[in-house]
Amino acid sequence: MPMSTFYNLPGVGEKVVLFTHQAIREDAHLLFGFGNAEERAVFRQLITITGVGARTALSILSGMSIADLAQAVTLQESGRLVKVPGIGKKTAERLLLELKGKLGADMGAVAGAPQDHAQTDVLNALLALGYSDKEALLAIKNMPAGTSVSDGIKLALKALSKA
Repeated sequence: MPMSTFYNLPGVGEKVVLFTHQAIREDAHLLFGFGNAEERAVFRQLITITGVGARTALSILSGMSIADLAQAVTLQESGRLVKVPGIGKKTAERLLLELKGKLGADMGAVAGAPQDHAQTDVLNALLALGYSDKEALLAIKNMPAGTSVSDGIKLALKALSKA
């Protein structure tokens, strides 16, 4: 199961409901557990991609939320996927290509996604500086429309230093 699901499990002896996916191979019967149906659906979508097996799919779901994955696919940001252990540049680009239009995020605006190119550039700059997706999105959230990239980076860094 993805680490996100593992960390949300209730205490020992308490009831839990998991959505499962069973994979039967010649050498093994594997059972994967997920906290919700959406997580399982994304896992199933990921394992259909060439070069992405169950371990890689679990690594992706452990390394980023479904919303973050959908946003990375919508904005075609391979850099966010490469940060996940086990994902190289080629695999990230293949994921972006094959998931485009399939995660549901492409159908409308992604919540919290940058609205113009300057905001996207500022977001990418913050991610390159090592800030997490969540921190970077919060930093650009209140950035006024029409702000230049250099001013946006300054504003975002100022906002991050106060946090």
